[in-house]
Amino acid sequence: MMNKQRLNTIIGKMEQKGLDQVVITSPESIFYLLGEWIHPGERMLALYIHKTGKTKLVLNALFPIEKDLGVPIEFYNDTEDPIEYLMKDVEDKVVMGIDKEWASHFLIRLMKKMPDLKIEIGSSVVDEARMIKDEEERELMRKASAINDKVMAEAIEIVKSGCSELEVGKRLADVYAKYDTPAFSFDPLICYGKGAAEPHHSSDETKWSNNQCVIVDIGGVTDNYASDMTRSFFIGEPNEEYKKIYALVKKANEAGIQAVKPGAKFSDIDKAARKVIEDGGYGPYFTHRTGHNIGISCHEAPDVSMTNDMEVQEGMAFSIEPGIYLSGKYGVRIEDLVLVTKDGCEVLNKYPKDLTIVKA
Repeated sequence: MMNKQRLNTIIGKMEQKGLDQVVITSPESIFYLLGEWIHPGERMLALYIHKTGKTKLVLNALFPIEKDLGVPIEFYNDTEDPIEYLMKDVEDKVVMGIDKEWASHFLIRLMKKMPDLKIEIGSSVVDEARMIKDEEERELMRKASAINDKVMAEAIEIVKSGCSELEVGKRLADVYAKYDTPAFSFDPLICYGKGAAEPHHSSDETKWSNNQCVIVDIGGVTDNYASDMTRSFFIGEPNEEYKKIYALVKKANEAGIQAVKPGAKFSDIDKAARKVIEDGGYGPYFTHRTGHNIGISCHEAPDVSMTNDMEVQEGMAFSIEPGIYLSGKYGVRIEDLVLVTKDGCEVLNKYPKDLTIVKA
């Protein structure tokens, strides 16, 4: 059913940005408004919103919806042009915001049929609404992260059993399912030894051996909301260098979290985490942004980076995940999700961050 409060927020943002109408095509954003997942594949799916509040959903008849979604639905079939259905309500000669994810072949057809339309990228009106989690969403984010804490505890036990990187990921699917989490929010990143020195190493058939590090970066989708967390471990006895970089990353993670509050800039949060690692002499080895927003999707706008001067607002949820990666040796990343509160933030992950040594 159409969420009127979220719709009104989007209409308000349309007015702020001078958009007379928008076309939303992202299944995630449509779910955000209608509470219904629609995955049309290559066929056109479009939710039209006019600044007056008029709405319409255009959908292929292969995806019948019988329940009331609180929005008029027009179905087309494969012998018809869906753009013609959309055009019935599109106002000509005014500004239309289009979804950044809308396939160009649909957009170009619309532009050719209505050459006087003034086209702008309009995704920001939905992206900005989705940035601020309402109370229902905040509770769902807490629940998803609490489950991810439990899965992390079981993940390290699977690692200790001697599984390869890929096998750990496969077995985690069953662990998530046990907690009513039917899908990963991203493919698990299980990284042993040298693989952990690659920030986004793709899990392979590598098995762990004694005296090497492990990075476990995992997340699931619980009740349609994503979780994401990273912890780093060591099998055997870590050397002094590993202990040093682990301590720096942990301190950077904590510094980033401490910098989170309404009014702070995302760039300042990134700087707070990055400064710890730079002061420790490992600045060149922290090679990625400090974090990303999260909600229905694991990676949402905006990011937590040195180039983003947007101010943090209460209700935002994002990751703090600094890391150090020494090529050919090892890597450390520690990631938590935070939910911005009135005067600071709530850390959604409770799994311990102290250096954990897994005995071989």
